[in-house]
Amino acid sequence: MKILVLNCGSSSIKYQLINMADNADVLAKGLIERIGLEMGEFTHRPKDKEKYYTQVPIPDHAVGIDMLLKALTDKDMGVISDINEIGACGHRVAHGGEYFPESAIIEAEQMELIDKLCTIAPLHNPGNLMGIQVMKKMLPNVKQVGVFDTSFHHTIPAHAYLYAIPYEYYTEQKIRRYGFHGTSHKYVAPKAAELLGEDWQTKKIIVCHLGNGASICAVKNGKSVDTSMGFTPVEGLIMGTRCGDLDLGVLMYIGENENLDYQGMNNLVNKKSGLCGISGGKSDMRDIRAGKDAGDERSTHAFNMFAYRVKKYIGAYAAAMNGVDIIVMTGGIGENAWFMREPIFEDMEYLGIELDKKANEEFAGCDGVISTPNSKVKVMSVTTNEELVIALDTYKLVTQ
Repeated sequence: MKILVLNCGSSSIKYQLINMADNADVLAKGLIERIGLEMGEFTHRPKDKEKYYTQVPIPDHAVGIDMLLKALTDKDMGVISDINEIGACGHRVAHGGEYFPESAIIEAEQMELIDKLCTIAPLHNPGNLMGIQVMKKMLPNVKQVGVFDTSFHHTIPAHAYLYAIPYEYYTEQKIRRYGFHGTSHKYVAPKAAELLGEDWQTKKIIVCHLGNGASICAVKNGKSVDTSMGFTPVEGLIMGTRCGDLDLGVLMYIGENENLDYQGMNNLVNKKSGLCGISGGKSDMRDIRAGKDAGDERSTHAFNMFAYRVKKYIGAYAAAMNGVDIIVMTGGIGENAWFMREPIFEDMEYLGIELDKKANEEFAGCDGVISTPNSKVKVMSVTTNEELVIALDTYKLVTQ
C-alpha cells in the first residue's frame, strides 16, 4: 500500500509518498510554500529522478494539493501512474486535546472535534483540517487518518499536566498540559534504545527535540510522564521565535504598558520572542552561532540561554524519574548542531554524563552514541522521522 503523508500548515504543505509494501520506501517528497501570497514555491523530489522546483501563484491549499497529486503522476517527474494507487492518506494534526488519545480515522465527527480545537491551536489546526477537507474532496474513496502531536503525551499523570489555576478551568475548558512533538518523541525513544540493544519499556529516557520549535519529554518505561510544552507550544524551552517559560506578570506588565490586545500579546510570545527576540532578528541556530563567534553580545546571550534552558530541563526530568539511562538529541538542532550539544552537557558529571567531544562532532546529522564508554548515562544523536510514524499509524488503522 502507498500512503500519502501530509503536514499542512497555514501557508505550507509538506508531503511524502511512502510505499509500505517495500520497507516504507519514500517514493517522493516535497514542499509547497507561500500559499495565498503573490508567488508560491513548489519543490518536488522524486526518488531516483531530478528535483523539480518552480515558482507559481498558489492561492489556496486545494490548488497546492492538486499540484502535488499531478506531480506524483506526471510522466517525467511522477512516481505512480494514477492517483488511485494512493491507498490512504495520513495527516499530521497538531492538537488532539483530550478527544484523541491515539491516531484515528477521520470522518465527519472527528473533523468537528478537530475544528473545535482550532481555538486552542490557531496556528496549526486550521491548516491541518484544511488539508483533510481538500483530500476528502479530491480522493473521496480514500481513508484519511489523523495522527496527533498530543497523543503520545496522554499518559502524563494529573500532577504533571494540571496547572495551579482554579480547577474548573480544567473541568469546564480542559485547560491543562497537552505537550507536542509526540510523533517525534514516540519515534526516537524506542529507536535509541534499539540502537543500544535495549528495551525502551524498561528504561528512563529523556528526549530533546530541538529545532525552531523545541520540547523535551521524559519517557519512563515506554510512556511519556512529562513534557516541556504545555497547553500550547509556547511553554518550555526557548525556541526560534517563541519565548518558552515566561513569568506571566511580565506579559501582563508589557500588555498594559504598551496597550497590547490579545493578538498583540500572541504575536509577542509566538513570533517576536525566543532566539529572534534576544538576538535582534536571528532565529536560526547557525546564525546565532556565527554571531556569537563574531563577538556579538546578543547572539552570545541567545546561545547561552538556549543551552542553559535545555540543561535545566534535563536535570528536572532526571529528578522526576529518579534517574535517567538514555538522553536523546534529535530535531534540526539536536541532530546537527554538535556545537550546541557540547555546552548543554558541560558540567553534568553529577548525573554520570561524560560527553565524548570527538564522537559529538562525528555524529552530526546521523545516529550514534556521543558519550564516553565510561559515561553512566548514554547520550545519543538520533535522527527523527515523523512522517514514518504517521505512515505506520495510518497503515495500521486502515488495514486492521
